[in-house]
Amino acid sequence: MNYQNFILKNNIRTENAFEYLYKNFLPTIANHTYLVDWQKVNENKSKYELLLNNLNFLLNKKDNFKDNFNYLFRQNPAIVEAFPILLASRETKLELIDDIITLETKKYVFKKPNLVNNDLIEHYYSFIEKTGLKKLFCDYNIKNLIDYVFGVEVGLNSNARKNRTGVSMENIVSGYLEQFCKNNLNFTYIEQATQPKIKEHFNYEIVTDKNNRRFDFALFNKITKKLYLIEVNFYSSGGSKLKATAGEYQYLNDFITNQGIEFIWITDGQGWLTALNSLEETFNHNNYVINLHMLKNGILEEICQLKN
Repeated sequence: MNYQNFILKNNIRTENAFEYLYKNFLPTIANHTYLVDWQKVNENKSKYELLLNNLNFLLNKKDNFKDNFNYLFRQNPAIVEAFPILLASRETKLELIDDIITLETKKYVFKKPNLVNNDLIEHYYSFIEKTGLKKLFCDYNIKNLIDYVFGVEVGLNSNARKNRTGVSMENIVSGYLEQFCKNNLNFTYIEQATQPKIKEHFNYEIVTDKNNRRFDFALFNKITKKLYLIEVNFYSSGGSKLKATAGEYQYLNDFITNQGIEFIWITDGQGWLTALNSLEETFNHNNYVINLHMLKNGILEEICQLKN
């Protein structure tokens, strides 16, 4: 920990600095748009709209379903591209066990075939029968597959909330960095900072521990040529991963600071309350382990030595 002045300015004793960190962890960074990304849902649904309109032809045709399926498939074999989303999947290829005794498998490719024949039609008809899609068409009183897939997309989108938490954290930090650079014109920053991107924007050479290393942010002082690499994350719940995460950021801190570069880890979330020992080790080891509360209260000025 290397921001004693900031701690003292907030009337916190140095020995209580870690307590100040974890007692100001936020319970959530989710806003009202966190639950469902409606724009993304609508965009994904629109990708299938034409195919789903074609497949609506099969709804409630139970008596002669197979004949109608054969007819529709010959008219537009691209309908297979919509089969996965009807099963709440985004896979374009599947291999499934076809016989639980022999463990024989069947492979399905959900891409418009170049050649249509009876064997191919039977292959995909078998798929919709065995996966229950035939029941979806015939037995469940579905009125419109476009509306049905809209609901599927809402469900799939809700499963992506964990990813949205990461994006939300990055957006929040980006807002603070943007304001910081407006207030301090010697500074500039980039997002998703790779080695080539840092070289391109700042003419600064860094060494990375792996080819695909990507830092969430890089902050650069154009006058002093000082570089700050920033990683951010948020953990609303605990888990065994947190101990390993804390250790990884100790290693990354050493790797970066040995190059004369400052490393800032911005982490938050009450999930850390289940792994305080591991976090405290990293807090004591690294120069800068901070949270959003500290960012809001101006710790960047302290880290960048803009105020004494």
